Amino acid sequence: MITIGLIGFVVVGLSGLAAATGWQETIDQLSLLDVGQFAALLGLSLLNYALRGGRWHLFARRLGLPTTITQNYRHFLGGFAMSVTPGRVGELVRMRWLRRETGWSFERTAPLALMDRAGDLAAMAILLALGLSFSTGGVRFGLPVATVALAAAFVATRPQLLSGLAELAFRLTGRFARLFAKLRRASRSLAMFSTPATITASLALGILGWFAEGASFYLLLNWMGADVGFWTATTIFTFATLAGGLTGAPGGVGGAEAAMIALLSLQGVPLETSLPATAIIRVTTLWFAIGLGLILFPFAERKSTKSH
Repeated sequence: MITIGLIGFVVVGLSGLAAATGWQETIDQLSLLDVGQFAALLGLSLLNYALRGGRWHLFARRLGLPTTITQNYRHFLGGFAMSVTPGRVGELVRMRWLRRETGWSFERTAPLALMDRAGDLAAMAILLALGLSFSTGGVRFGLPVATVALAAAFVATRPQLLSGLAELAFRLTGRFARLFAKLRRASRSLAMFSTPATITASLALGILGWFAEGASFYLLLNWMGADVGFWTATTIFTFATLAGGLTGAPGGVGGAEAAMIALLSLQGVPLETSLPATAIIRVTTLWFAIGLGLILFPFAERKSTKSH
């Protein structure tokens, strides 16, 4: 219900802004895109998912999971159906599928989910830092957000540090002893991901994947007549996505859209362009991923149940 309410709030907010700036102007901007251009945006998003799915497969192989590349892509893409949950915790359904299909417990597969999230944070932080370096416009608070994302990725991939934080959290709360014990055991498995080859490959796949979506946003803005440079567009997209995610809101819904519109306005992009551009990029990235997930989710659930 919280997720539905949040989505409704965003739709109402965007509709209100569109009405305030003039529906006709917004519709005119939307009409600038043809089917081929829309397909190109979806194609770049699909490239992002393919590259990040390859990273998931890489992590699964390093962990020693007895899964095929087909299984790994099915789990990775199917999990997107649960992206719009608080903190995206719903994506942990992938761990359930793995338990059914391989017999591995949650604590044994948890490092896979942790490394996937850390990989996204690190890749986006690096991409944001590059964007801030090459962008002429700049994004206020971009560097702090990149720093926070890199720090979170660092903590998530340091076994001793993560284990120590779990121990500290238990001592402070005095509760959830079994949960924190599982986190400490899971953190010890992270060492196998810290080889130079694994780190380099995972970062390359993550950066290229998110780079594709940044390029998608740049193309979209230019097709709609907005004079925004490549690195500025990439920085705005990456910052807004990261900022939305760091709020903990389901799928970053609300925060990401607000950040995108505000930053585009600072670049001189009028609301009649920034509103439809923001709506379209979110549809062709976040909601496209959720759509793919919803298609694959029943299949993944059925396959895992048969294996159980």
